[in-house]
Amino acid sequence: MKKPRVLVAMSGGVDSSVAAALLVEQGYDVVGAMMKFWSDEELASSCNSESSCCTPTAALEAGWVARQLGIPFELLDYRETFAERIIAPFIEGYASGRTPNPCVWCNTDVKFDALLEHARSIGAEYVATGHYVRRVDGPADVELWRGGDAAKDQTYFLWGTPRDALPHLLFPVGHLEKPEVRRLAEARGLVTAQKPESQNICFVRGSLRDFLAEHIPSKPGPLVDLESGEVIGEHAGARFYTVGQRRGLGLWKSHLERYVVEVRPETNEVIVGPRAAVEWWGLEAAGLNLLLDPTDLPDEVEAMVRYRTRPAQARVVALEPKSGRFRLRFKRPQFAVTPGQSVALYAGDRLLGGGFIARALNSAFALGRVG
Repeated sequence: MKKPRVLVAMSGGVDSSVAAALLVEQGYDVVGAMMKFWSDEELASSCNSESSCCTPTAALEAGWVARQLGIPFELLDYRETFAERIIAPFIEGYASGRTPNPCVWCNTDVKFDALLEHARSIGAEYVATGHYVRRVDGPADVELWRGGDAAKDQTYFLWGTPRDALPHLLFPVGHLEKPEVRRLAEARGLVTAQKPESQNICFVRGSLRDFLAEHIPSKPGPLVDLESGEVIGEHAGARFYTVGQRRGLGLWKSHLERYVVEVRPETNEVIVGPRAAVEWWGLEAAGLNLLLDPTDLPDEVEAMVRYRTRPAQARVVALEPKSGRFRLRFKRPQFAVTPGQSVALYAGDRLLGGGFIARALNSAFALGRVG
């Protein structure tokens, strides 16, 4: 008996190609789809390389894979959705002195919201992706667990997944390691088997600094030393800097070891200080999303404050589900807790949820309550 229909989000890369192939072999009724974010003319000038997930070549390759697998393929127009939900907030974040993470929004608002809605409209029960994350059918709910390849685990970008979407998501390569995925692609003769991985932000042309300069007015300003209050250099524009940054600061005395502590776009100042000044004992986050009941969230969790960092032991010292805010206190101080970035919460390998970092905290009073 044929299994339910699945809509596979195909990016033109090897991971989603193998995800589609495995589902076909498992007997699912598979439909491939690629989300088109711009016109072909814009796409051609918006990507750093042909390895990107957002080029016309990627769309062609996704279509080729679909034909190899004998499945229908759709190119869906998501330009307006992407501009409103991803690009505009990304620019606004940098303009406000934060460092946003657009991949989280893309998964939350596009793949597992708008795309899932489209899947339902064509009678698909599931949306599948090539993410390295494991779906585990737990005793009470569907759970998300770290991928089988520790170096490729992508749960950090999935903390915002709507809880009610979990039963409708599949991750066919989540238990595999990347070399095995490539071997599976080669064995099936898929055209994407050796395609390089995309490392850039898909909608950024050239460098991030050039992209921001096109969209956010900026001018040089003072680099202010946190400890002395002195101006010790000149920055190229406050919005180009992020907490924890050390290189390219424009210090007048190059022997000084300074890191960005705070970005103040309203005064066009960048505050810098020693490494100890960017090590924080806690954080306050907003936009809380939990993948379990709030009453089941343990007091002691592991927290990741940026991708590919080791999880840190932390305690949930305040939790307000109604306002979507919470606070964590770390067992040991963490480097570069950056406003705008995500904090993902774990219990071992299980993803519990997370939020957007609103501010880093060191004050004992601030760590004790949400305000």
